This record gives sequence, structure tokens and C-alpha cells, in this order.
Amino acid sequence: MKELTYKDLLKEVKTYINDEKELKVIDDAYDFASKCHKDRTRKNGESYISHPLNVALILTTLNVDYVTIASALLHETINHGGATKEQIEEQFGSEIASIVNSISKINRLSLSDDKEATAINLRKVVVGISEDVRVLYIKLADRLHNMRTIWALGTNEIKEKVNETETVLIPIAARLGINSIKSELEDLCLRYSKPDIYDEIVENLKNTSEELNAELEDMKEEISDILTEHGIKFKIKGRVKSVHSIYEKMVNGHKWNEIYDILALRIIVEKVEECYLAIGLIHAKYRPLPNRFKDYIAMPKQNMYQSLHTSIIGDNSRVYEVQVRTYEMDEIAEKGIASHWSYKEHSDGSVTNIMEEKLELFRNLIEQNASNNSALEFENTINTEFLGKMIYCFTPKGDVLELPDGATPVDFAYRIHSRVGDTTVGAIVNNKIVPLDTPLNDGDIVNIKTLASANPSKEWLNFVKTSQAKNKIKSYFSKQDKERYIAIGQSLLEKEIRRKKLSISEVLSTEHIKKLTTDLKLETIEDVYLSIGSLRYTPTFIINSIYEDKKDVSDILLKKVEKTKSNKIDHKSDIIVDGASDIKISLANCCNPIIGDEIIGYITKGQGISVHRKDCINIKGIKDRLINVSWNTESTNTYLANISVSVDKDKNKLLDIISLCSSKNIYVDSINTKEDDMYTIYYLTVRITSSDELKSLITALNNLSYVNKVERTGK
Repeated sequence: MKELTYKDLLKEVKTYINDEKELKVIDDAYDFASKCHKDRTRKNGESYISHPLNVALILTTLNVDYVTIASALLHETINHGGATKEQIEEQFGSEIASIVNSISKINRLSLSDDKEATAINLRKVVVGISEDVRVLYIKLADRLHNMRTIWALGTNEIKEKVNETETVLIPIAARLGINSIKSELEDLCLRYSKPDIYDEIVENLKNTSEELNAELEDMKEEISDILTEHGIKFKIKGRVKSVHSIYEKMVNGHKWNEIYDILALRIIVEKVEECYLAIGLIHAKYRPLPNRFKDYIAMPKQNMYQSLHTSIIGDNSRVYEVQVRTYEMDEIAEKGIASHWSYKEHSDGSVTNIMEEKLELFRNLIEQNASNNSALEFENTINTEFLGKMIYCFTPKGDVLELPDGATPVDFAYRIHSRVGDTTVGAIVNNKIVPLDTPLNDGDIVNIKTLASANPSKEWLNFVKTSQAKNKIKSYFSKQDKERYIAIGQSLLEKEIRRKKLSISEVLSTEHIKKLTTDLKLETIEDVYLSIGSLRYTPTFIINSIYEDKKDVSDILLKKVEKTKSNKIDHKSDIIVDGASDIKISLANCCNPIIGDEIIGYITKGQGISVHRKDCINIKGIKDRLINVSWNTESTNTYLANISVSVDKDKNKLLDIISLCSSKNIYVDSINTKEDDMYTIYYLTVRITSSDELKSLITALNNLSYVNKVERTGK
């Protein structure tokens, strides 16, 4: 087959991009990529530049913008062309450089095994990196071309690519609604994962193709006559269902001669009302199969797919699946929710970007990934809101909301608006009052009752299903707690100022507040109040800080501790200091002690008590100002711990390590990488409940064959 040329690509680009400046950017991107990939070839023998050319060509079928085309041409220049992000940014700007850099990061990731947990972690990383949806479009096109030429790889590489495509990329393509890419990827995965079954289906289709095509043409002609007779303008397409869709029916127990609905017709009309009219006319002529009519126009799928589906029995007793949709619906169905790279104008004159509007739900997933939830929580979110069964419920006005199976009226309320959720006091489902924790069913009509003075309940967190509802409820109470702590802190500080017979206006003058916030590295006086209300600082320390009398504060604290070493009292802190409950206590960053470590307290100059591990190098040789402290064994908090993991160089095992942590429900807070002549060293900060849990993690990491050494750092 003749290799694709830039001239071939440009011909397709110019079918919908005519701006000379935009075409110049694409020209420059091709020239830059050609120089980077000069004299390099792919494993199938083609020149390396043929790959980015084919990726860009695939994207033209989705009518993507010039930035995406240019980024596609450049997408391998960092990993395999010797270019840097800075060079790309200098020549093409920050937008294209950011997209190319993101796709370069994604292409360095790979699955390590067949476990679903590993796939979930990779999908999480892919989504997290892809803050611009165009990155995912390029990645999907990149994988599609690679799958088309995958025969050039070895058996193990093929297996890995198929596994990654099935578990990570096909679900993302489905979520974005890019059916044209999703369908071909499914067929290609089946071809290489189950070649015998694939060949059997293809052979059966080949043997019956003449008969099937004849029947398809006859039905197209009959339906065309019906629609023309009633004055409906339309376009009709006929096809034999994909190999993968036929395979799915066989998996469900159907034999080849029992699969009747392998012929499909798609009717495209101009108006929504014509969709329903066309279905009515077809049902009047042909008997529909019961329970096979689906209205995805009134109830769109989460990826914004809209169409009417039905199955009918033709005069030849053959079953046909019929889809009816408008031209816009068809474009979205084939090209995905980001297929509109243009603007629409509303009747009120406002302009809204269609792509932004339709990507809102996808961005919710990215926001969930960016939050501090555990890997387990994120995996649950993926399974329920990304891959799980969905239900469709109605507002009293007939608007449709899509929710995960098991969602409640509270989830429904927050899906409408956060303010509606916050002020919810009751729910009426299908004209019947129900408790707020009632699971909703497909087709329910939900009427949410609100009260302006009402507030959310923390109990809702025990039954809501959507991450959107959980995050909004948590955010509300986090804000409430912050406001309460600010009020408490202000009251305590002003009370202490009065007790010392000082003037509040003088102590908290503009000059003093500026000095205080600068010294404590805070932004505003409200942050100072918050630090007092949350027991980070005492009012006395704040006053002494203003007047630079910190020595007095530490001496008073030392005397207080030494004077009252008696019975232990009830503490809210993770650390217990004999006889004291209102002392500012912090865990030292130099050694990051965690529950189970042997610890010692050090009375600082004006910063309360700093708690260190007893083997911390920073307190060795110190005898003064040390006090005995102990862990509060009832604490359920997590602690930060630092470890270094050394692996053989050139082995990218970061995903394996993250997956292992995830399997133990240990959250990885941050990662840094360093390379020397022999090893790659990953410096991980993890959230741990105890030293025993940390020892267990270190043991598990040491047992990995490619790990040379694991150490706890920060001593």
C-alpha cells in the first residue's frame, strides 16, 4: 500500500479548514516533525513520519481544529524526535506545546499486567493528565493507527497493547462518544485477541454477504418509498453490524444461525419531530419487536448520544435494527461530544461553546481525580459513574437527568444545581413522598422540595452515590467549619487582648497585621483567626509575635509542661503531652514521625512543641527543652511518610509501584524521580496510618523482582 503523504493529508484538511494562518501552522508543524523524524523508520518498514501523518488523517474525519492537527503531527517529537517542550512552545505557542507534552507523558505509560486495578490506575493517570480533551482525541487516533499496523510487533507486545486498548482506551472513547474510533478499535482488539472467533465471523459474513447486501438494499428501497411518500427529506444508510457486535451476541449464547438482527439501517432527517414521524411510519408498515424501542433523544446517553432505536421484522422474516436521528445527532454519534469546534448563538444573544457545554460531565471526572480522595474512592467513582449502569430520571418539567444506578433524590438535586442540593428538605417521586435515601429507578419523575433556610446534612454522605453530590456536601461543611474556626479564633484573640488590658485597635493595627501575616506566611487576618481557632497558634503567641517576645512564650510553655506532669487527659490531638491539652503541637517535617514510631517532643522558641522521631538527626545531642510525648492510640488519622524505591535503569515501573500502593489502600501523595548511571530512584510520599503499615508496604516493594532497595527517608 502506498505510504500516506503530507499532500494527501492536506487535501482532507482543506475540506473544512480554509484559514491561511491556520494552514500555515499545520505546514510548519509538518516541517518540524519531518526534521525530527528524518531517516527513522517504524517496525513495519514505513518512514516514521507516516505515523503522525496517519494520526492527523484519522482526526480530520472528526473535523478537529487546526491546533489538534498540528499537535498530532508533533505528538512524537518529544519522545522519539529529540525535541523539547520549550522548543515547541517557542515556535508554536503554549497551547500546542501543552498538548504535545501531555500526549508525550501518556505515551510513556503502560499496563504491567491484566489486573483491573492496574487498568483503573492507568485510566486515572490518563484522565488526570488530559485536562485538554484534545489530548485524548490524539491518543485515541494514535492507538487506532498503531492497532492497524500492530502485526509488526511481537506476541507479548500485541497482547499488552490489546489489553490496554480494551481496558483503558475503548471505555474512554465510549465516554467521549467517538463511535467511529471505538467500533474499529473493538474489531481490531478482537482480531488479535481471539483470531479464531474473529476469522469465523468474518468467514460467515463473507459467505452470506451477497444475500445480506441484497436484503439490505431491498429494505432501504422500501423504507425510502414510505418516507418519500410522506414528504420527509432524509438520507438512509445500510450496513452489516460490526464483527465485535456480532461476537457479543455469540458470547451471550447465540449461535450464528440464531443471530437475526445483524442488518442495520440508519435514517438521518432534518428535524427532531421527523424522527418520531419516521419511526411511526415504519412501525405502521413492519411489526416491531417488543421491548426493543429505545428513545435516546428524550433521554440522551451520558456521552450526549441521541437517536431513536427500534427492531423490525421485514417481509422476508429478517430482523433489522433501525436508527433514526438528525444530522447533528449523527455527527455527535460518530465524532463524539467534542465534534463541534464552533460556536452557537442563543436567542438572547449569548454565545456558548458547544464543546465546553457537552464536556461538563467529563470535566467532573477530572475534578474528582484532582481531589484528595483515595485511589479506592476514585476507582469506585470510575466503576459507578464511568463504566456502570445508568438510569434516566425526569424533572416535573420533563428535563432528563442521567444518574448512576442506585442514585438518590439528593444526587438528583445536586445534579440540578449545588444550591438546590444544599437546600433540599424533601422529595416527591412519581407523586409519592419518599425518604431522601430512596434509590431512584429508570423513568422516575422526581420533584425536589427546597427551603431557603435549609442546610445539607452530614448523614447524606452515607447514602449519596455521585461524586458531585459528595464533593458539594463536603465542600459545604468544610466552609462552615472554616467560618466557625475563624469566629472562635477572633473571639479568643480579642479576649486575650482585653485580658492583658491592651487596645484591640492598637494591637490589630494595619501595620501589626501586615507584620504578623508576613512572619507567619499567611494571607489575611482571617487566616490568623483560623490558625487560632483550629489550635495551630495560641492567642498569647500571636500577641507576643506582634511585639517580638517569642522567648517569653516558649519559657512559659516549658514551665507549664514541667509543672503539670501528672495524669494524662482527654486529647483531640494525635500527640499526648502529660498534663497539657491546649498546647500547639506539630509533627517535624525533617523526619515525618508516624504512629508507632518512638518519638520525643522539643519545645521550640514560639512555635509550640515539635515532635520528632527519637532517631532524628536534628535532635541528636540536644538535652535541653526535650519532653516526653506519646501517641494517642485512638487516632485514626493518616500521616505522611517518605520512601525511596530504587529500580533498574530504563525500566519504567512507576505504574506498578503506584498499583501496589493502591492495592493496599495506600494513597501516593507525591512522586519525584531521579536517575543515576545504574538506577532509577522514585521518591514517594505516601499517606500511612501506622509504622506497621509502612513496614508492610516496604516489605511488599522489596519483594518485587526489579526493585533493588527500598528505604524510609527523612531521617
